[in-house]
Parts: sequence; structure tokens; C-alpha cells
Amino acid sequence: MRIINLIKKYRLSVILISLTVGIVVGLLVATRLDISPLSSANSKAVLKEPMASPPLEQATTTVAEEVGKAVVSISTVHTEKVGGRRQYYFGGPGGPSEQGPFGDELFRRFFDDFLGQMPEREYKRMGLGSGVIIDQAGYILTNEHVIQDADKITVTLPDGREFKGIVKGRDRRSDLAVIKIEAKDLPAAVLGDSNKVKIGQWVVAIGNPFGFAMENPEPTVTVGVISALHRSLGRSLSQDRDYSDLIQTDAAINPGNSGGPLVNLNGEIIGINVAIFSTSGGYQGIGFAIPVNEVSRIVNRLIEGKKILYGWLGINVQELDENLAGYFGVPDKHGVLIARVLKDGPAEKAGLKDKDVIISFGGERVSNVNELLKVIGKTGVGKRVDVEILRDKTKHTVIVEVGERPEDVSKYADQGSQESPSGQSWRGLAVGDISEQLAKRYNIEEAGGVVVLEVENGSPSDEAGLMPGDVIKEINKETVKDSPDFQKVTKGIKGDALIGTNRGYIIVKGQE
Repeated sequence: MRIINLIKKYRLSVILISLTVGIVVGLLVATRLDISPLSSANSKAVLKEPMASPPLEQATTTVAEEVGKAVVSISTVHTEKVGGRRQYYFGGPGGPSEQGPFGDELFRRFFDDFLGQMPEREYKRMGLGSGVIIDQAGYILTNEHVIQDADKITVTLPDGREFKGIVKGRDRRSDLAVIKIEAKDLPAAVLGDSNKVKIGQWVVAIGNPFGFAMENPEPTVTVGVISALHRSLGRSLSQDRDYSDLIQTDAAINPGNSGGPLVNLNGEIIGINVAIFSTSGGYQGIGFAIPVNEVSRIVNRLIEGKKILYGWLGINVQELDENLAGYFGVPDKHGVLIARVLKDGPAEKAGLKDKDVIISFGGERVSNVNELLKVIGKTGVGKRVDVEILRDKTKHTVIVEVGERPEDVSKYADQGSQESPSGQSWRGLAVGDISEQLAKRYNIEEAGGVVVLEVENGSPSDEAGLMPGDVIKEINKETVKDSPDFQKVTKGIKGDALIGTNRGYIIVKGQE
């Protein structure tokens, strides 16, 4: 009996131990798999909580929504008339020909008299760009090149409404224009301060790339940073526009974005998109905008339809490299070299000369060409200004009365001469007189001098940067009118030589 009771107790103990072990194992498994009812509820609660947007995302979406309402699409139409010309074909052994047996001109006159002149044909050239509303009364800022030569301007708002655009004012040099539409209470963007812009700052470009190809009037938004400041596109790209102080950005700018705003994250316009640098014609991460402070300076005059005046001295200038700075005795390359004083210009009348180095203008220090051109352009026409120069390594002050920059400065350029070519050589340089053929080949518009025909690789002239097509007008301050002058002046030169060319001054090192 006692043995039976012990067996029963043993079985009960085994059952209790098994149950305890099973519960513990179950809890461990449930904990490892995180499948408890409490954990599941907590997970669902976390997923339902809204996530806060990052600050950059919040800022860009706000800018896109607010400023985007003020960005418009601009389409233009320019009608070109082309004179008609009737084609005449006369049969012959060789088939149809425009040449009759008595000459094409005789038959052309006969048929023109009989049938009359062909009427002129009209061709319509379409243009697309962007603009930004800067006043609730309907004033829109854009690029001058967007509306250039336009016979008809149509402005489309982001809500799809279309209006006729009227040009109120334009300025080709700054590439800015203001057009007006007859609408009221429009959303207007705010002009900021481009002097506060910093490299690396986030910006938003807004516009209508590729225009109506998107079949949607709402503007496109791209985001990037300020890549650089005070960029210049150079004379070959700028032509007669002043692209010497631009903001560079990597925010995508494409055809049709011109005239649209570049905006900071506060929703303020800091620039007007104007150009891209591309090897393919498409976006490659290098876009440019006109600083808005340039806009602020002239926008009221544009609205009033007044002409924008720019100061002008009538000089061609160039940067100083180390060789030129050493030759003219200019410390730290601080200054701008006058390559040529134009005839009858304000500088000539004031007594400025070729090879003068301008070191300050109106009491303002001048370090490079862009600084000088910028301060001259903003100086009032007719104002008398003190210009500090270095002449023969001695400081002088010249008082110049600033003139008005002419629409066409090419009339001040010298006309080309027609001398026969010869072939003289000096320090790896082959030159010749300027013939009509050479003038045409190298697009020379210089009066007198010799043209560079060949430059020997590795020679002092090559190291100095002389190139075929350069026109040499003086050497070591002596005038070079032709090949005999060139031979006479270069004979006996042993040290470094200062070469005056149509591109400016160059130091050609003396041979050992």
C-alpha cells in the first residue's frame, strides 16, 4: 500500500514539473518571436503615428507651393518675311536646268515682267520661356532674350488662364525685361538680397522647362545648392550682354527655364535664371542666374519704360599675370592693365594711355577686370571720377568724366588694312603683313601691325601664349606698323619683351 502511494506521488511530481517546463519554454519562445498580444498592439500603434517631414523637405515644399503660384510661362511669336523667288527650269539634253540658252537673268526678267514678282512669304518663329510676377497689378520679370523681337507675347498662369503680354521696359545689356498683363490681385514673389547668398546654400529653381511640351501650365521645381558666385561667361558667350557677375547653381535649369526665379528657402528671389553651360544642350549641373540686386537696381526704370544707362570709359582692359605684374611693377597683381584706349572715348579725352595700370576707381580699390567693369557700369553718366593709375611704375591720378556706354562700341574699333603677307621669324614666331585674305581668315579688324602666322612649339612665343591670328601692334613700347617695323624693333632685343597685341599685352621671355 505504501509503495502504491509513493508511485502516485512520483507521477504527480513528474506531471507538475512537465507543466512548469512547458510554460517556461512557451514564454521564452513567445518572447523571442515577439508575438505577444501586447507587442502586436504596440507595433500597430507605432505604424499609425505620422512621421514629421525633414526641415529641407518642409522648406522646399513650402517654397514650391507659395512661389510657384507666381511663376508663369511665356510664349512668343516672331514673324519673319522672306522675299519670294520663282524657280525657272528649262529643258535640255542634260535634263531640267535653271540656265536658259540666253542666260538665266534674261529669262528671269522676262517671266517676272510677264507673271509679276512672287509675294513675300511669312514664317513664324516660336519662343518659350518663364517669368515671375513681382507685383499684384500684373508686372512680370523675365529675361530680355525671352521676349526679344517678339510680335506677340502670351502669358499663361499656373491656373491655366492666358493673357496678352505687353513689354513695359527692356535692357539688353543686363538681359532683363518687365512685361505687363491686365490682371489684378495676382500672387507676387518677393525680391531678396543676393549679397547675402553663400556658396553651399540650398536653393530652388522654378520655371517651365520645354514649355508647353509638358501640356501643363504648372511650373517645374528643381532643388540644388549655390555652386559659386561672381561667375563670368566671357565675351564670346555673352556677346553684348553683361554676364560678368552671375550666380552658379547645380539646380537643374533647362531650355524654357530662362526668366524663372532662383529662390532661397525663405521663398525670396535671389536670382533670375538665364543660362546653362552644356556640351550637349541639356542639363549638366552648371546653371547661371542674374543676381537679384541687379534687378532691384533697375526694375523701377524698366516698369517706367526708361532707358538704362551704363557708365563707360572707352578702354579695352586685361588681367595682370605674374609676368605683366613684374614688368609694370605692380605688387600682388593688384590692378587692371589698359590694353587699348579707344579713340574719342572718355579715357582718351582725360589723358589715359595704353599700358596704364588702373589700381583704383573713384577711391574704390580695383583688383581685377570684373571689379573694374562693374564699378564703371554703375557710375552715373557725366560724373567726374578720380582714377588712380601706375604709369612707368609711378602713381598718377587722372580725373575722368564717365560717358554713356554706346549701343554699338564696334564703331570705335580700327578697320583692317590690306598689306601683302611676308614671313619674318623671331623667338619661334612667324609673322606677316595683314593682307585682305589674312584679315578675312582671322577676322582681323586692326589698322596696322603684323599678324602671327605660325608659332613654334615650345618656343618663348608659344610659352607666352601667342597664337596664329594674333595681331602684334607694338614691342617694348615701340609701334609696329608692318613687317619692316617688326624686323627693326626685334633686332637686338636680348631680354624679356613686352608684346602689345589685339588681345592685350604679353611678355615673351628672352632666350638664354
